[in-house]
Amino acid sequence: MNIPRVVRFFAVALVGMAAWSAAFLLAADPLPSWNDSAAKQSIITFVEKTTAPGSPDFVPPARRIAAFDNDGTLWAEKPLYVQLYFALDRVKQLAPQHPEWKQMEPFAALLRGDEKTALAAGKLAILKIIMATHTGMTVEEFDQIVKDWIAQARHPVTHRLFTEMVYQPMLEVLAFLRAHGFKTYIVSGGGIEFMRPWTERVYGIPPEQVVGTSVQIRYEVRDGRPVLVRLPRLDFIDDRDGKPIGINAHVGRRPIAAFGNSDGDLQMLEWTAAEPGLRLALLVHHTDAKREWAYDRGAEKALATARSKGWTVVDMQRDWKTIYPPENK
Repeated sequence: MNIPRVVRFFAVALVGMAAWSAAFLLAADPLPSWNDSAAKQSIITFVEKTTAPGSPDFVPPARRIAAFDNDGTLWAEKPLYVQLYFALDRVKQLAPQHPEWKQMEPFAALLRGDEKTALAAGKLAILKIIMATHTGMTVEEFDQIVKDWIAQARHPVTHRLFTEMVYQPMLEVLAFLRAHGFKTYIVSGGGIEFMRPWTERVYGIPPEQVVGTSVQIRYEVRDGRPVLVRLPRLDFIDDRDGKPIGINAHVGRRPIAAFGNSDGDLQMLEWTAAEPGLRLALLVHHTDAKREWAYDRGAEKALATARSKGWTVVDMQRDWKTIYPPENK
């Protein structure tokens, strides 16, 4: 047997198979849960132009930063924000330690099962609930509390795990961007330490790439061990004009792509789109009352701005073949 000839044969065969595999992957649909629409094409075209060597719109890998809002952009935010459900469950859990809550609003209404009355005061009531349920423990203790809750908590309407209420089309966008050298960040009004325990498992986004609202932290030594303790005082609100500020502080680079769904994301989208060069500003519009929810409230200004500036607006009913990933049986 001519060994060198056999070796050369297999080497050529392997090269041919690798080339075929690469061609197949390039030809495969990177966004299979999207209908063939202008929104889908705008994402694909943006990625192709910014990552192809020799393209006039080429962006070096170090500058390929993509920022994603979380609530309403990567997962469902109705009827209430997921973190608020976490806080409401925490009120019930902590109630035996706080007998005074039976006479103190908004806790008294929550313990009566009257969420509508409890939340009638809006942001002030929510802030009281968050401060009472998210602070007073170490960072490690809070991390474990969140992990335990998110592992079993279910959506009150669909009865799916909250981590299954993520949008399959957006999971594909995250994967598509990362496959082309993008670094993906969450930039959310939600609590940074509420999101960090699970975002890597659910989205593939590690904790150091999560930007969010934070409380003040104090360094202490307890029983000879250094710990970080969460205090009942806000440190930073990562919403509206806070989002570009948060990105600047945590990331240090302006994104070239930003994804949102509400007026709370408008400044992040504006800041991203204002940079010279090809940029992608995308707004998810909730239009599917059958498969999800249909609403414009809280997104009126963002929608008007997106349409006037020619940003990409995703119509969930028209553009997405499916909403959520297949259910785990």
